[in-house]
Amino acid sequence: MKRRKVGNLLGLAVLSVVIEGPKHPYEMAAVLKQRGKDSDMPIKWGSLYTVVANLEKHGFVEAVESVKDGGRPERTVYRITPAGREEFEDWVRELVGTLDREPPRFKAGLSMMGVLGPDQAISLLRQRATELDERAEAQRAGLEQLRGVMPRLFLVEVEYDLAMTEAEARWVRTFLGELTSGAVPGTDAWRRWYETGEFPDDLGEFVEGK
Repeated sequence: MKRRKVGNLLGLAVLSVVIEGPKHPYEMAAVLKQRGKDSDMPIKWGSLYTVVANLEKHGFVEAVESVKDGGRPERTVYRITPAGREEFEDWVRELVGTLDREPPRFKAGLSMMGVLGPDQAISLLRQRATELDERAEAQRAGLEQLRGVMPRLFLVEVEYDLAMTEAEARWVRTFLGELTSGAVPGTDAWRRWYETGEFPDDLGEFVEGK
């Protein structure tokens, strides 16, 4: 992945809305929330103004005017620059076409799960499966709501997020079934190691058919 002058993904989101036309930060946040982008990243006023300032500093957006609406503070309207458009397109190309080498946190946890023992692992995986089901249900509901007001082009990342949640839930439940049924080779040796603290001299105890 490239090292970018503005690497915060909120910066990418800002570019995605100002490319449609000039906006002040309040409008940017409103559009992002209307499109459900606040489920992908927290949209906080302090962070948003900092990101906009950084985008302006590096020439990706520029102020075009300041507007006064009633008794509200003056608001600065920003538009994307040619350099900002180029940066936006290059950033999206990288995200879509390049695999992220950073491993997911769950994968890191799975790689160290042996320290917990099988019974605790089963309990935690059951908890995770339940939470995944709840997340998927909320994502489906949100997607259906957005489909009534948004073109599918702006919802594909929501569909992807739902598909990943469902896929992880399926994998966790499959692995849970294998763990609870004793189908995972070495489960008994794993339990003895957890209970006694003595790691087997022969790793063959963890291997199927040994």
